[in-house]
Amino acid sequence: MVKIGNINLGDFPLLLAPMEDVSDPPFRAVCKDNGADLMYTEFISAEGLIRDAAKSVQKLDIFGVERPIGIQLFGSDIDSMVQAAEIAEAAGPDLIDINFGCPVKKVACKGAGAGLLQDLPKMQKMTEEIVKRVKLPVTVKTRLGWDNESINIMEAAQRLQDIGIQALAIHARTRVQLYKGHSDWSWIAKVKEMPTINIPIFGNGDIDSPQKALEYRNRFGVDGIMIGRASIGYPWVFREIKHYFAHKELMAPPTIDERIAVTLKHFNESIRWKGEVLGIIEMRRHYNNYFKGYPDFKPYRMRLVESMDKNEILQTLQEVSEVYKNIQPEHLNIHPEPLPAVALAY
Repeated sequence: MVKIGNINLGDFPLLLAPMEDVSDPPFRAVCKDNGADLMYTEFISAEGLIRDAAKSVQKLDIFGVERPIGIQLFGSDIDSMVQAAEIAEAAGPDLIDINFGCPVKKVACKGAGAGLLQDLPKMQKMTEEIVKRVKLPVTVKTRLGWDNESINIMEAAQRLQDIGIQALAIHARTRVQLYKGHSDWSWIAKVKEMPTINIPIFGNGDIDSPQKALEYRNRFGVDGIMIGRASIGYPWVFREIKHYFAHKELMAPPTIDERIAVTLKHFNESIRWKGEVLGIIEMRRHYNNYFKGYPDFKPYRMRLVESMDKNEILQTLQEVSEVYKNIQPEHLNIHPEPLPAVALAY
């Protein structure tokens, strides 16, 4: 049984990775429905939070149906991160997560995110101060190291565990790799095999199918898997992995009715959370992935992304349901097309 503090996550949890401009409450809601065991907010700037910036504060929004959920923070200043952790704790999450993995230049090269992999003493001190200040469990998400010549994840894991973190998620790439090339989970296995490591270790990177999830679980011995890009437009990935674990067979892919139902929930939650205008606009990025592989879909996608009329969008989705109701999803290439990696900012 995998536990973070008093949070029981089951035998082998599947985590939804925190993704900037993706893993907001509407998206988290449909992932939770489809089997995500633990989720995180989009990463939140400590500086923005302590200065009460509207965008940062709004990211603190969490809802009961999402639990267990963590609020993820990033920053380069220790005092700011401690203050932000206290603010985040007051919002009522189940845990506080620290981002030591974001590779994008505007974060990492300013000493936050993966930038802290170049300064393990500061990473340790920042984490220690947060652990001391908050009552909730503190977890960390990080990478293997800055580059191939400075992989230090084993030392980082030991330091972080020693000062009190209660779980560690590792993206099996270096900062320099960004999202290119292949992830190297052998380093995650090395961390997991360390005799002094006893906290849960979660693996992240390139899990895009139930078969790979099972292979990596068995091969690298992780306590759970974190899924990011494979879930974009395809929240069914969580239920499909769980089904494959249990039955060693692939689930049938989602039907057009299932796709419409999830799209409608995502759409309605987006409007409920951000209001009709912004909710409609922010939903536009998701349509292409929800209906990837369906022939001649472009005219419908254009109608969906160009309309600002809620009823017109709902009518278009109803028409999509009728037009494609006789197409068998197993005959389509329906694996989602992820958003550009840079947009994820992790």
